Amino acid sequence: MRAQRQLRLVTLVSLAALVLLILPAFFGIRAISSDPVFTSLNALQLPSWATTKIEDQGSGSRWCFLECRFRERITESERPLQETADAYTKALNDAGWKPWQNAECPESPIKPEEGSYSCWRRDEFTLDLHVSLPGCEVDQALAETVPEAGSAEATAGEAAPEECVGSTVIIKVQNTISDQRGKTDQAPGPVGVTPDPVLPADDPLLEPTPEAS
Repeated sequence: MRAQRQLRLVTLVSLAALVLLILPAFFGIRAISSDPVFTSLNALQLPSWATTKIEDQGSGSRWCFLECRFRERITESERPLQETADAYTKALNDAGWKPWQNAECPESPIKPEEGSYSCWRRDEFTLDLHVSLPGCEVDQALAETVPEAGSAEATAGEAAPEECVGSTVIIKVQNTISDQRGKTDQAPGPVGVTPDPVLPADDPLLEPTPEAS
């Protein structure tokens, strides 16, 4: 009887530990590992050809502890850049994102034939959408600019390069509080030296103090 009571007690303690410790830790780790921003990007109504080879990476804290979290998604599209940009623009609009116009978006001008860049805002987040030429086309342009040794003497009948189609999509998301673009300095530093006051010529302070008799 004593052994049965001990076994029952150990079983109850084990079940209590499972409920109070292990399960909350499991769900907590799963909540931390699943980033809601990437989840919302996955929920965008995009055609399958616009989201191939997705690569996500992020840094910082979701709760802006020391540093707010920065997310970046790089993916490839099977269609040209303009068609891809139109698909992402429609998907972002449908998901509640609003275009955000500011002088620093983008930081450097981009030619229309080389890519499309736009900024968006929703809730406490800002989003950068950059659609550019596919990686294979960029590699071909670099090869033409800086050819490898011996490549200049191309022989007749050499196999033609494969057709390069598609585009590359880069999405960057950050918290509005950490995005300094479009913000003015609320606490500017000193802008100059305050000159010394100039006293008028008839000011009594300029007269010498009479000596005691």
